[in-house]
Amino acid sequence: QVQLQESGGGSVQSGGSLRLSCAVSGYIYSSYLMGWFRQAPGKEREGVAAIDSDGTTVYTEGVKGRFTISIDTAQNLLKATVYLQMNSLKPEDTAMYYCAASRGIATIALDEFRTWGQGTQVTVSS
Repeated sequence: QVQLQESGGGSVQSGGSLRLSCAVSGYIYSSYLMGWFRQAPGKEREGVAAIDSDGTTVYTEGVKGRFTISIDTAQNLLKATVYLQMNSLKPEDTAMYYCAASRGIATIALDEFRTWGQGTQVTVSS
């Protein structure tokens, strides 16, 4: 069973950068789909970015041009690390960020993802 562990969150000023990492353990299948989601206090969880095994990426409109998702996989697909590079951060990016895993084509639809990490907090001050 796939397990996910996020890291890299923290507090930054507006305009700053952070890189989130998601350590993936367990066989992820050759048709993997990995995503980043976020949830701000009092708001619903929303998709931020996703990448599939073909390298196709999708982003929510508000982060296009600022965030980049990428993945490093072991050859045997037993380990991987998913990254979310976040530049030009804004206060509205403040949220708990979650890594999620599934199989299929790139999408940030919440109900397509089966496995979730515990989250890492990102706080952006103005």
